Amino acid sequence: MPLVPTRELVSQAAAAGRAVAAFNVITLEHAEAITAGAAAAGAPGVILQISENAVRFHGGRVEPIARAAAEVGKACDVDVALHMDHVTDMRLLRTAADAGFSSAMFDAGALPYAENLAATRAAVEWAHGAGLWLEAELGYVGGKPDAPASAHAAGVRTDPQEAARYVADTGVDALAVAVGSSHAMTERSATLDHALIERLREAVPVPLVLHGSSGVGDDDLRQAVQAGIVKINIGTALNVAFTGAIRETLAERPDLTDPRPYLAEGRQTMAETVRVLLGVVSG
Repeated sequence: MPLVPTRELVSQAAAAGRAVAAFNVITLEHAEAITAGAAAAGAPGVILQISENAVRFHGGRVEPIARAAAEVGKACDVDVALHMDHVTDMRLLRTAADAGFSSAMFDAGALPYAENLAATRAAVEWAHGAGLWLEAELGYVGGKPDAPASAHAAGVRTDPQEAARYVADTGVDALAVAVGSSHAMTERSATLDHALIERLREAVPVPLVLHGSSGVGDDDLRQAVQAGIVKINIGTALNVAFTGAIRETLAERPDLTDPRPYLAEGRQTMAETVRVLLGVVSG
């Protein structure tokens, strides 16, 4: 099947009152696991997203991992979109369309408001000219190394009125909001502010995105979708599953040198994690 635009998957989810999950791809095994898990779940669709950090891991070359993920997505019976995540470098953003992405998240969230707005407006103008759907972030989602505050510090959560102005002034297609989640959490102990999500949904005319969703429990994720979250980003949960399965395999088979057995276990465990999470957010 051909890839579908991210805009289409997000719009369908919003119309149906559910969310679409976007899973981070680091290796080929991630892409294979995500699509296998989505097919097993019978999900309406899934987003494969590749971050600027993942591109850096691959030597700064975006096309090899993007093309590989795209080919895996095309072989899936579920609708799959390709999204470039957490881009801070405009030069990288400008490669997105040629590399096969239909959307990107431009991350100026660490900048002061006025600088964030100006940088994001410029990113939107370029992205729309290239036919890309663009997501941005307002507020501070915890867990980033470049910002000192926690997800629960005073003043870091997204203000609904400011968010409405920001969306109007930048023209973004979706907004990632700070509502209590935190990036890179390995335990599901985050507590979301569902009342704030509802106020943001009422104030903001574009789909809301939850980052740092690996640290959010099932019930909280369901409530977040009911309150108005439409796109849910998940990354660390897959890495926890992948690495844990590899550790177990190597502990049981310490003489193993062929990477295929432990990578296969890691891939299968990630696929099961994807299947379970999709049952929570897209059901």
